[in-house]
Amino acid sequence: MAAFRGSSASASKRPNKPEFEDARVVVPFEDNRLLTQLLGEYDSHLALIEDRLGIDAHAHGNVVILTGPATSCANARSVLERLYSRIAKGETIGPGDIDGLIRHARAEGTASEGQAQVATRRRVVKARTPTQSTYIRSIDKHDLVFGLGPAGTGKTYLAVAFAAQCLERGLVERIILSRPAVEAGERLGFLPGDMRDKVDPYLRPLYDALYDVLPPEKVERDIETGVIEVAPLAFMRGRTLANAFVILDEAQNTTSMQMKMFLTRIGEGSKMVVTGDPSQIDLPPGTKSGLVEAVDLLGDVDDISIVRFLAGDIVRRDLVAKIVDAYDRPKDI
Repeated sequence: MAAFRGSSASASKRPNKPEFEDARVVVPFEDNRLLTQLLGEYDSHLALIEDRLGIDAHAHGNVVILTGPATSCANARSVLERLYSRIAKGETIGPGDIDGLIRHARAEGTASEGQAQVATRRRVVKARTPTQSTYIRSIDKHDLVFGLGPAGTGKTYLAVAFAAQCLERGLVERIILSRPAVEAGERLGFLPGDMRDKVDPYLRPLYDALYDVLPPEKVERDIETGVIEVAPLAFMRGRTLANAFVILDEAQNTTSMQMKMFLTRIGEGSKMVVTGDPSQIDLPPGTKSGLVEAVDLLGDVDDISIVRFLAGDIVRRDLVAKIVDAYDRPKDI
């Protein structure tokens, strides 16, 4: 049996490597064809696991040999075996899948329940961080969920994916997506066109998420028939939203009255998810954020869950996490 080339990262990645290692773990795999996919082109998947977990790893024949701290090797073994299982089921894996499994493996043994997922006809969306898993499970269990945290943590995308899953399973009759029409330095009146032309730029991230988890033709058809509605927050006034999955995005830019109005729209058979970043409020000076107030008031109410994402939950790319960290550091005055 031909041996696989060892990872190019294993020889030079750890310049300060100690002279001895805590553990040496041999992980066997039955099918060499699947192992090739597991390792990635030029062992890129293996190199990513090495980099994230601070171990050395190389493939020989039908085994992968891991050396490094015992806990890190155990996590690497768990990640490799789960990835192999996915490949055996016909799934395609990429760096995001590896990163997500590594984050969950590190959290297991604490309060982690494993990696949650949302499934639609177009794709299966797996949580990339333990907080994302908590968020998905909270939406499943509660009628009202607040998702708070910085950009890039998947708050809105996962909510839209869960809404699509509920619609396809017949658990709700429609999806309603909304945002306050408030942005830094702009108002609706400064934009050209009719009402839809004016509000679409504010709602574009919601459209993007829809088209990613549902077939485009279904999105278009459901928008035309009203099964999916994307509208500014002002359009929610006076309505009762029953048997619907309702999402309010960028909720940090709601006023107290707007938030109360929105939350009291929830009707029988409905779920609501409210997302926002309290550090990015674009309201006029002196105006209290409805999101901040609602979280303070409703934290102890039954069947309401508040999930807080941190900079470490950012999955968009590493650079985004570094930018958020830089802005969040205490500043010298």
